Amino acid sequence: MYRYDEFDHAFVRDRVAEFKDQVERRLSGALNEEEFRPLRLRNGLYLQLHAYMLRIAIPYGVLSSRQLRQLAMIARTWDRGYGHFTTRQNLQLNWVKLVDIPDVLAALADVEMHCIQTSGNCVRNVTADPYAAAAVDELEDPRPWCEILRQWSTLHPEFSWLPRKFKIAISGAAEDRAATAFHDIGLRIVKGPNGENGFRVLVGGGMGRIPYVGQEIRSFLPKEHLLSYIESILRVYNLFGRRDNIHKARIKILVNALGIDKFREEVEADWEATHKSAVDLPEDEKRRIMSYFAPPDLPPRPARDEAVAARRASDPAFANWYKHNVLAHRVPGYASVVISLKEPGRTPGDASSDAMDLVADLTERFGHDEVRVNYTQNLVLPHVAIADVPALYDALVPADLATGNNELLGDMICCPGLDYCNLANARSIPIAKEIAKRFEDPSRQEEIGQLRLNMSGCINACGHHHSGNIGILGVDKKGTELYQITLGGNPKDSASVGTIIGPGFRAEAVPQAIDTIVDTYIENRDEGESFLETWRRVGAAPFKEALYGAR
Repeated sequence: MYRYDEFDHAFVRDRVAEFKDQVERRLSGALNEEEFRPLRLRNGLYLQLHAYMLRIAIPYGVLSSRQLRQLAMIARTWDRGYGHFTTRQNLQLNWVKLVDIPDVLAALADVEMHCIQTSGNCVRNVTADPYAAAAVDELEDPRPWCEILRQWSTLHPEFSWLPRKFKIAISGAAEDRAATAFHDIGLRIVKGPNGENGFRVLVGGGMGRIPYVGQEIRSFLPKEHLLSYIESILRVYNLFGRRDNIHKARIKILVNALGIDKFREEVEADWEATHKSAVDLPEDEKRRIMSYFAPPDLPPRPARDEAVAARRASDPAFANWYKHNVLAHRVPGYASVVISLKEPGRTPGDASSDAMDLVADLTERFGHDEVRVNYTQNLVLPHVAIADVPALYDALVPADLATGNNELLGDMICCPGLDYCNLANARSIPIAKEIAKRFEDPSRQEEIGQLRLNMSGCINACGHHHSGNIGILGVDKKGTELYQITLGGNPKDSASVGTIIGPGFRAEAVPQAIDTIVDTYIENRDEGESFLETWRRVGAAPFKEALYGAR
């Protein structure tokens, strides 16, 4: 996993000291808010609705138990005892005081963490498949390439002031579990014509005010050209991207304004002119970084454990949790285990300091000292012996961390909304809680099957509502909070943007509307058909009739 070298240690400590001086000048009045704003944003600090919010980088969503325990301590000491895991695999603290920020940053540096490039018009945290190096369908571990891009992009002199923020995701598996098509650049590791691995490159995806699915700019890019080719994409974006309108400054707007063929032409011309003199990754440096990601020693075990099988047969709650939250592993006798942060009645993605401490302990006991953050706002232990799964479950139950709803309706993605964010138009957390309560019966969720429900409190789409099979967007209409529903979004392969189904609903009507949509799906589905498959087959008409026919 990511580790500091001598340069990182010195650089991050220097940044902490520098920002401590800037905070002291802001508190003394020597800097006003306008002068301070670009300085704090370079250090991941936002001024939200009620307090400052600090966004902590978790590179490609990977944490050690020591780091997770430190995050728990920081939240307990300088915040309100909890943090919020985000769709960029980061952690946000929503109640930190400005005077305490330097101490928080110093505590993060103690465990090789920081907040650099978690905000601002730069390359943000590169995200990846949370099951990397464990998934049975994986072609290659994407995390080393995430780390290579992290090191390359950090304080890159040409790309620190882009027209707008920039997001990259990488998947190395047959199934896209990193939503690569909804990123500024999406990278899929694929087999090339000669059998070697390389990258399929997508560009111009994104959500927000104008959502787009990324388009293919290269069907196959050899690995050795990754940095120079991405540099050409960013150079073209930096040159032609709009800076006069914040709402039209993302690369997705440029790609769709030029057209993918013209954009590709510009990138290829730049690459042909520059890549021979560009700094692509030296082979010895690539080997050094790859060595950081050697998989843990996992001696093969029997694929079936009789004690686990007996527990599943005798304990329905355990069996339900196992079915949904325990995933197949590439090494026989092991599994990846999803720790749900979606207990009904709780804020999706929130984890208390006590919960983080517990997961850190379990990571040491059962998880080879590695825990992942999923972009769906859950935690994952990627390497757990199947024989240890019952003990892990028994430790999670008292902490309400054993909800068996992975990939089901109760596993909602939800942004903080108007309860925290000054950009939001509507509340999202209370609506999400009401929906979760309505569908908390495991048998009801089992009947529905896999279904992705995402919710955002504003058009910026931090809750990824565009990519939800069911998406909910909070909007303000003349002082009234309304909730617009979209159907048919998909973040995975055959990615799609959801379709607005009709007029918005008042807050109190949203849970019933979701119930109606689910009932309509069940009535219309063929045997074994998913929500997305049914939607694509029958279209909007039956859903519109069910929702609005009586209006």
